[in-house]
Amino acid sequence: MNEIEELMKIDSNSLPPLQPMLYDDLHQNVLKNLHLELGSGPVLYLISPSYSVLNTVPTETVVEFLNKKENLLNYLKEYIIQNLALYTVILEMSSYFIEQNNYLVLARFREKGNDGRKFELKFYTHEPKELLNNYRDKIYIGRDFIDLLNFKRKYWGVKDFIVSIKEQYDRLLDRAEARIKNPLEYRSFFQEIKESVNEAYTESLLILQSLPPYPELDRMSGKELIDLNSQFREITHFLVELRDEVDEFENLLRYKKEADFVRYVTKFKKDLTNLISYLNIKVNGVLGYRISNYKFKHS
Repeated sequence: MNEIEELMKIDSNSLPPLQPMLYDDLHQNVLKNLHLELGSGPVLYLISPSYSVLNTVPTETVVEFLNKKENLLNYLKEYIIQNLALYTVILEMSSYFIEQNNYLVLARFREKGNDGRKFELKFYTHEPKELLNNYRDKIYIGRDFIDLLNFKRKYWGVKDFIVSIKEQYDRLLDRAEARIKNPLEYRSFFQEIKESVNEAYTESLLILQSLPPYPELDRMSGKELIDLNSQFREITHFLVELRDEVDEFENLLRYKKEADFVRYVTKFKKDLTNLISYLNIKVNGVLGYRISNYKFKHS
């Protein structure tokens, strides 16, 4: 865990400026109550909205980072909220739990790559009064990806999530060997899910490769909008089939009391559900609105 060391190298003035964005009340309140989890060495530091360490005594490196990089931390939090607002439905899908927890959200950074600019973020919410005493009771609400030098995402970020699903399933298999009492008992489920993961991954990437990476909707004809809408809907269908198989597996694991493993399957299903909802609401939803309000050009 070297997130703090990598971020320490970044000059906030060298990062692309973020464009002003109007937030709804949900995103405004989460921005005010956003906690960061950043690693240094073997320790994951929980950092409050006012940039104090809550869970342990910080090292000199961490203290220096928090003192010198407040502008960068402000930038990161703004970046995270804008990314969540545009490219995910993570906050919307878990808004009930977030509101119940006074909008406290944790953003856990994990370095992705070796260039110090790309990160995978896992998001949780937690009851504020129990945050330190019962940290394990946090609720997982989703994951996202950021590239500090490129805010605009290809294919509206869908490719990032598709690649992540395959990576997560591979990690799920590794955990199964260590945490399931008798992994061979569930061989057929693992095989079916693997086939669905591979199909969703392969077919989705083929579809995306046939599409413009940065669609300019204002310049598209009605036919182009309809075709784009259809292609993204097809991706959704592959993901729905996969999510239903994962849901069946999750129910069986709960029935069999596989508590040490089922929570990882639940997180996997949550990510699938978030992606399906994102496609339905913010991709196909926007495209559908454009199609239904399309203005024909009369000669």
